Amino acid sequence: MHCNAEVKSLLACALLLGCLVTATVQAEGRPRARDIGLVVGTFPTGPLNAITDVAGVLVGHATLISGDDIRTGVTAIIPAPGNLYTNPVPAWIHVGNGYGKLIGETQVREFGEIETPILLTCTLCVWSAANALKEWNYLQPGMGEHTLNPIVGETNDATVNNMWADPIQREQVFAALDAAKSGPVEEGSVGAGTGTQAFGWKGGIGTSSRVLPDSLGGYTIGVLVQTNYGGVLTMNGAPVGRELRNYSYREELEADGASDGQEDGSIMIVVATDAPLTTRNLDRLGMRAMMGLARTGSFASNGSGDYVIAFSTDPSGRKPRTSETAVTSNALVNESMSPLFAATAEATEEAIYNAVLKATTVSSSRGTLEAIPLEEVSEILQKYNVLNWDRTLSPGKPGT
Repeated sequence: MHCNAEVKSLLACALLLGCLVTATVQAEGRPRARDIGLVVGTFPTGPLNAITDVAGVLVGHATLISGDDIRTGVTAIIPAPGNLYTNPVPAWIHVGNGYGKLIGETQVREFGEIETPILLTCTLCVWSAANALKEWNYLQPGMGEHTLNPIVGETNDATVNNMWADPIQREQVFAALDAAKSGPVEEGSVGAGTGTQAFGWKGGIGTSSRVLPDSLGGYTIGVLVQTNYGGVLTMNGAPVGRELRNYSYREELEADGASDGQEDGSIMIVVATDAPLTTRNLDRLGMRAMMGLARTGSFASNGSGDYVIAFSTDPSGRKPRTSETAVTSNALVNESMSPLFAATAEATEEAIYNAVLKATTVSSSRGTLEAIPLEEVSEILQKYNVLNWDRTLSPGKPGT
């Protein structure tokens, strides 16, 4: 059986044969952006269209659904193989709007390095998660009695989750870290995205990647997001949130505006690349992830925690923690950064769409977050002619 580019054939092939396709179709059957023809930007994706297209990056989830009010989880990103403490990866944390609880931020911004895996979880779970991440690291080969800087980010999933119960503990953190692997990344209502929202709909975990052509360095950019923010959902420029009448401040703007898309909220964005970058240029890369976020309709509200954790996996950038002599590393010059900027914005935008489209409805005694209605979204995207741009907009022939 041949997997062609049509959505129905793609779904059938993935479900019946289990074949690996660029847009991985997961068990629940909800599509990713490209499954419905929503093609973002111009650069090609990696084979998985995921952060794990960056060699060495591993992702794992632990999802916790318990009783009538626990709907949460943890997502682990391991940036590179080997001992991250003795050979940290170059990194930076860019703060878009700082209303959040991001453990470990100041040391990363001081040294420009990450020395542990990265965890994403719920707001009031960060301290217990950080303590478990510390313990997990001390169990790894080559660790001694050192201080450690765990990196744990969060978004608020209180609409459906009782985060005051501190539900994420050692068991869930170890499970996510031990499950971390390369390959396809599960998206939507999973791990740290189990109880989160986006634009008043169910959100969650999303991922995407871009690969630059050899003439621009051939580097890979991968992005993973944990969405939990509001605004006016826009997809490839189409005003989806407005058409669905679910957007920020609708209650104030429409006479019957009983529902709105929530203005406050947060997003965690993790950007990985194999390009050899200085920490300064990783910060600049993080700024471009915020541009991809803006394209989706976010305006970074007062109550949002919008953070980008960006790191490079290039081996030459992993300096030893201690050295009696000077060490050197490769780094792209500033003039080479523009293609990476464009790729980061594209991958961030698409990762967010994947998070929203893949997310399933989640309910608890605290409330319900409804999955975005796929049929209506598809009709809106067709109405505004924003689908299948890879086929309908030929290079050099805009508008055809």
